[in-house]
Amino acid sequence: MTTRRAALLLVAPLFLALLVGFVAPIGGFLWRAVADAEVAAALPRTLAALRGWQEAAPPEAAFAALAEDLREARARDMETGAGGLARAAARLNAELPGMRSLLTLTARRVAGEGEDRARILAAGEAWSTPAPWAAIRRAGGPVTDLNLLAALDLRRDAAGGIAPVPEGERVFRAVLARTLWISAMATALCLLLGYPLAWLIATAPARAVPWLLGAVLLPFWTSLIVRTAAWMVLLQKEGVVNAALLRLHLVDAPLPLLMNRFAVLVAMVHILLPFMVLPILASLREIDPRLPRAAASLGAGRARVFRRVVLPLSLPGVGAGCLLVFVQALGFYVTPALLGGPDDQMLAYFVGFYANRTVNWGLAAALSVLLLGAVAVLVGLYGRLVGFDRVRTA
Repeated sequence: MTTRRAALLLVAPLFLALLVGFVAPIGGFLWRAVADAEVAAALPRTLAALRGWQEAAPPEAAFAALAEDLREARARDMETGAGGLARAAARLNAELPGMRSLLTLTARRVAGEGEDRARILAAGEAWSTPAPWAAIRRAGGPVTDLNLLAALDLRRDAAGGIAPVPEGERVFRAVLARTLWISAMATALCLLLGYPLAWLIATAPARAVPWLLGAVLLPFWTSLIVRTAAWMVLLQKEGVVNAALLRLHLVDAPLPLLMNRFAVLVAMVHILLPFMVLPILASLREIDPRLPRAAASLGAGRARVFRRVVLPLSLPGVGAGCLLVFVQALGFYVTPALLGGPDDQMLAYFVGFYANRTVNWGLAAALSVLLLGAVAVLVGLYGRLVGFDRVRTA
């Protein structure tokens, strides 16, 4: 028992560092996908007045509560610059388009003289209908499925049911399918190139192995940005590849090798190939060399030895390599952004777009949850089809 406690104390700093520097920040970011606190912080009295409301005529008490909340929130924002009312308006606008301008105008109107209900109705006749009040109540939190549904091109209708967004607004399902397809293509290409290369290294003379391994590991010694920029130089119309093709008279005009799916896949394979080669190489080196020799002595040809002995025994390495490459490819951001066109951007690009440009952290977190879910499904399928125990014993 004492030894176990001592071991736990030794690893406790590592677990604490992982919790503080890794788990907590990621968990806090992912929580934004379902968190819904903006409206509750800005309009607490209004939400209390709407509790139990059946969405018929707006309750009289709600007008006075809304006026009081707007005056207090506006005064607080002017004093502290917190922007709570603006965040609440943005959240309500996601629930009901037009609510941002309506709430902002109403906040200015209720700051003047007069009866609260009249001033609110003067800001917009929509306040006489159930729609804005229902939007406030739906956005009352503390959690919401708005962003998660939006990440799947879904939304809540007026009755509260889940319905698809209009055809012209559907984006993210296509982006997810594109991300999965590009990642699968990159994984397949890495496998086609990586297995023969791993076999070459595993069967090469001892003096040649360090040089071959160094060539495989060379991409690790260069920054990702530098590698991507190098492909931009090579593949552009005036680049090395087109210049060589023109000089050899293989083409009559420069080929469009940049800003397309071809360039993205070439750079991704270049970056991810070592993650395919190394696990396969480890599996090939673990194969008892007597097994292929025994199969050959029993009359099996080289192709049959490979198909019946080498390939099955190397499948754990193939599975591990495919998993590593596919998972990393799902999160590619820089390479598609620099080498691909508008139809080649992957899900990570939209996470960055909504986090940095539109500052819509909720949708960015929801897209991250979608990406994390895809990875979890992939890892689960890998565990069922290949098995993690086979990787441990390989």
